[in-house]
Order: sequence, then C-alpha cells, then structure tokens
Amino acid sequence: MDRLDIVIPVYNEGENIATVLKSLKKDVSTPSRVFICYDRDDDNTLPAAKDIGGELPYEMIFVKNNAGGVHNAVMAGFAASDAPAVLVFPADDKDNAGIIDRMYEKFKEGNDIVAASRFMKGGCMKGCPWLKSFLVRSASFTLYWLASIPIKDASNGFRLFSRKILDTVPVESSQGFTYSLEFLVKCHRLRWKIAEVPSSWHQREKGESHFRLFKWLPYYLRWYFYGFITRYLRKVPETVRLKR
Repeated sequence: MDRLDIVIPVYNEGENIATVLKSLKKDVSTPSRVFICYDRDDDNTLPAAKDIGGELPYEMIFVKNNAGGVHNAVMAGFAASDAPAVLVFPADDKDNAGIIDRMYEKFKEGNDIVAASRFMKGGCMKGCPWLKSFLVRSASFTLYWLASIPIKDASNGFRLFSRKILDTVPVESSQGFTYSLEFLVKCHRLRWKIAEVPSSWHQREKGESHFRLFKWLPYYLRWYFYGFITRYLRKVPETVRLKR
C-alpha cells in the first residue's frame, strides 16, 4: 500500500508553515501524513499550522520533542512514524513539494535512500553564503568522485528513508542533520540502493535559519571520513552495527 510520512522539524516557523503545508496539498498526490515536530508549546508554528489544518486533505500530527533541538525533533518524528517510507522536509521550503511524488516512485523502485539533490543536472542552490556553499559543494564533490558515494548532494537534509533503514540501522549522530549523512554512508557501506532527484534551494526569505554550520561541522566530518574509510578499507571492523 502506498503511504508516506512527511516529517517537518519546526522552530518558530509561523511565517512559513502555512505556505509549506499548502504546497504539499497542491503538489503531492502520494497518500501522506504530515508530522509537525516541535520543541515548545509556545512555538509560533503551532497556531499557524492549526489555523489551516481543516483545509488540508492529509492528516496532520503534532509530535512534541521532549529532548530539544532539530536532531531530536527528527528522531521523534521517525519514532512516531510507521509508514514504509519517511521523508524529512524543510519547514521553509516552498519550492520542492512537486518532487516528492518522484522521490516516492524512486523508493518504490527499490531505493532505500532518495535524496533531493541541488548539485545534479536540473538542481540549483542560490543565495547561499559563500563559505557554506563552498563547504557543502566540496564535501559532496569529493564523496561522489573519490569515495564513490552514488549521489551528488551528500549533505542535504531533505531526504527520503525506507522503513528498513529506520528499523535496522542505529543512529549514532546527536547533532543537527548529521544523521542524514550518517545514514547515507552506512547505506552505501551496506550496498543498499540510493537514488537522487533534482531539487532547488534558495536562501530563506522569512524567519531565522537554525542551521549551525560551525557547531555541527565536526559531527559532519566524522561521517565524511567514514565514507572514505569504508570505501578504501573494506575490512574496518564494526563499520555498521544493525539493530537486533
């Protein structure tokens, strides 16, 4: 049965969430549920989402993250979900709802990760601060060409994961969206199928970004180097420990 759970981690996205939810209504035909994952009861996302909830054709579920932070918000969404595929969608993304059905089709073709890719043909990244742009492009370029990670956008948090990954691959990350890179390199190490779909990225117009490049960089680097180590040193012990 076709069913997709869409996890949206939020923190004071009241200015953006209505536009995002309406774009999902307009552009997504895959039967879906939307999980709004939040930290605080006074988050201004909540009333904005509830105001239009009755207009939406999909079920909207509010999941409170009791631990705090975007990583734990996403993990709370994963724990609440039981669909065959789960997609993490940015709370300020008004451009990419139209690719979600294609991502789900790639999943149905047997892929355990389907990435939204800014750096493949048809994708773009515009308005990004130069240092962040340089770092994410460089990491993705080197992982693709030198470590054989089979997608051209390794760091994007906008990604679909199969139930198999969520149920069998433990998450060791604890910060930001680093779990997404962790799942990617572990999936590649396990030789599970990975695909990508072109997406666009534009600097947000409303609200404050909570992406913390320098705070999270050491955690990204762990999994960046893991991608190389497990590419060239196949006999590294305990490279992937599956859940029992």
